[in-house]
Amino acid sequence: MNPRVTKAVIPAAGLGTRFLPATKATPKEMLPVVDKPAIQYVVEEAVRAGLDDVLMVTGRSKTSLEDHFDRHYELEDKLEGDEGKGHLLQRVREPTDLATIHYVRQKDPLGLGHAVLCGAQHVGDAPFAVLLGDDLIDERDQVLPRMIEEQRRRGGCVLLLLEVPRDQISLYGAAIAEPTEVDDVVRVRGTIEKPPASEAPSNLAVIGRYVLAPEIFQVLRETPPGRGGEIQVTDAINTLCGRDDDGGPVHGLVFRGRRYDTGDKADYLKAIVRLAADRSDLGPEFRTWLRDFASTVTDPAEPINP
Repeated sequence: MNPRVTKAVIPAAGLGTRFLPATKATPKEMLPVVDKPAIQYVVEEAVRAGLDDVLMVTGRSKTSLEDHFDRHYELEDKLEGDEGKGHLLQRVREPTDLATIHYVRQKDPLGLGHAVLCGAQHVGDAPFAVLLGDDLIDERDQVLPRMIEEQRRRGGCVLLLLEVPRDQISLYGAAIAEPTEVDDVVRVRGTIEKPPASEAPSNLAVIGRYVLAPEIFQVLRETPPGRGGEIQVTDAINTLCGRDDDGGPVHGLVFRGRRYDTGDKADYLKAIVRLAADRSDLGPEFRTWLRDFASTVTDPAEPINP
């Protein structure tokens, strides 16, 4: 049995250029999804999986992210003094009490692989989880604990895979996969980054959850920059795929639950609508409004009847 995963690494150093100008002064991880910043959903997922030792890899202009998970004494004092604001006080304190959160800066924008490598000293010689902030996993779908379980049983690395329509695989890394004795677990022989649909080895897309063996760090140190001059974590994983005696095999867990992609504007809006509609406090009224609103929506290109 392999060592238990106890730490999570959350890369959060990106510039969020797809959301400019909103992200000019606000980290993309702090953009609200209903009434919480996206990054809080990710930390909560790690904590639910038993990973309350969290390292965030940040960059310049990310101080508001750190402030969000710190105490705000003035605000808390004001809320404590206002009758009827106890529920708000609890919501303000929630992110502070979630986990033990550490921070390290990625000084150069050298890609996801480099961001993961920034966590080497904190992680040490043990397997660990990596959670990307653009992918939110519904709390009803406990996929990270399952990935941790598979990694502990099989060793090596475990990737999270999602079946996507063949014409969308060019937006992702595609897994070269073989079946195993378990229906939703595959053996990964390699990945191809953003292949044309006609050349994709499968429709299994690599999405933003990884449980990695510590051997990944040495491989990342030896991995030259790839696409865009960045060090790609998928390149390092491909190297490990051919080294069964050095770090263990690579497997993929095929995810069939609810995922919310906040990586582009359209999917970000869909995530807000879906999560708000599911909320017990907001959902009933919001769903009624949404149905009424949808019935009035027309194509902007259509003429408006006088």
